Amino acid sequence: MLGVPNRDRAAERRTTTRREIIDAAWAVAREQGLAQLTLRDIAERVGMKAPSLYSHVDSKNAIYDAMFAQAWLECHEVMMATEARCPSDVRGALRLYARAFFDFSVSDLARFQLMNQRTIPGFEPSPEAYAPAVLVLDGLRDRLARHTITAQEDIDLYVALVGGLADAQLANDPGGDRWAVLLDRAIDMYLHDLGVETEVPLTSTQEGNPP
Repeated sequence: MLGVPNRDRAAERRTTTRREIIDAAWAVAREQGLAQLTLRDIAERVGMKAPSLYSHVDSKNAIYDAMFAQAWLECHEVMMATEARCPSDVRGALRLYARAFFDFSVSDLARFQLMNQRTIPGFEPSPEAYAPAVLVLDGLRDRLARHTITAQEDIDLYVALVGGLADAQLANDPGGDRWAVLLDRAIDMYLHDLGVETEVPLTSTQEGNPP
């Protein structure tokens, strides 16, 4: 049909190959460790020679950069979905938000390490790769601000609390729930420390039907 542009099949192939490279990098990281990633291992996974990777990525750090961006984009999508179903009360909202990030974190050790720990010497994410992480933090700021929690130190404490429990879970009881079961308690302690009212208002049904 006239007026319909031709598909750029070469660009599509490049995009598909790049996606395969990133998927292969994650597979290696999960099997051998994030810091053990090599271009040779990645190339073998996608059926090419290591030098050929340079026609798709500039360096190993460029692969880490793409992985970092993908990880935080996935996290952003999870947190956006969580935001859509957050309850209105502060305790319920902050518990749910914490649980969503905690569960996302402990489901993938390599991903958590790349997102939250400096395990790769010399790697710094590019501004473009870091942008989804900023979106996640901005979303958290907005959620906390709705409940009058705006001080930077209080935001930092919430981040450290949830991230620290996830780190402890992965380090000491991977696949278990030793620290997972402490999450709600930790959020309640956090809110108590801030002096934030956590009582959930009664619904009209509850008011009319006492237990």
